[in-house]
Amino acid sequence: MENQLQNSGQYVDTLINLFVVWGPKLVGAILALLIGLWLANMIAGGLSRRMEKSEVDPSLRPFLTSLVSTLLKLLVAVSVLGMVGIQMTSFIAILGAAGLAVGMALSGTLQNFAGGVMILIFKPFKVGDVIEAQGYTGAVNAIQIFNTILKTPDNKTVIIPNGGLSTSSMVNYSTEPTRRVDWTFGIAYGDDIDKAKQVLSELLTSNDKVLQDPAPFIELGELADSSVNFTVRAWVNAADYWTVHFYMLEKVYRRFGEAGLNIPFPQMDVHLDK
Repeated sequence: MENQLQNSGQYVDTLINLFVVWGPKLVGAILALLIGLWLANMIAGGLSRRMEKSEVDPSLRPFLTSLVSTLLKLLVAVSVLGMVGIQMTSFIAILGAAGLAVGMALSGTLQNFAGGVMILIFKPFKVGDVIEAQGYTGAVNAIQIFNTILKTPDNKTVIIPNGGLSTSSMVNYSTEPTRRVDWTFGIAYGDDIDKAKQVLSELLTSNDKVLQDPAPFIELGELADSSVNFTVRAWVNAADYWTVHFYMLEKVYRRFGEAGLNIPFPQMDVHLDK
């Protein structure tokens, strides 16, 4: 009986010692965990509201919010485990090595993901814009995390990885409301250049899609091998670019002929000496 009482007393002493040693640590760890999770949710919620006010792309907001929330909660968990005496150095080293291996294996995918995030944040283009990039020209049909999808003028679907798209040169034809149309029109040597300039001016001023401010530009630009070339420039609304471009080509061909102006073609004079 005395042995049993002694054993019981030892168990009680052990429990009391454990409670004295570990009790405050457990209570502190639980409080730190609750407060840390609450702060992580508050920060993630604040970030989400901030991105909404900043008009960050809706497809990007949930992902970034979830990513920040997960990282903060992971940091809280590591801190809490360290408070109760669990050594996290080896675990963090293993986790870092695993992350490095996964990152190297998915380097291309991660590059595309990072490019997609940059595109959605800085918005160099948006859905509906006409862009030229990576050797393709088309309207942006969709901006995804890993790829951007274009529709070409002949209705082909082009999928461009965001990694290269975010780090290379790109032309956005839809950024500005107006565009300049450039042409080069040639007449034969000996033709009346004043009449040619008059015809070109009449064609540009008679088309209501051609903006008169800035005024169209018509000047003699080059004395070429077989022709006298005029440099012609006019400003139009971006949506009217191709309409005006093709309009001028057809009208110039017709009106030059009616005005007695010749559109030359490459030719060569050969002289034979006997």
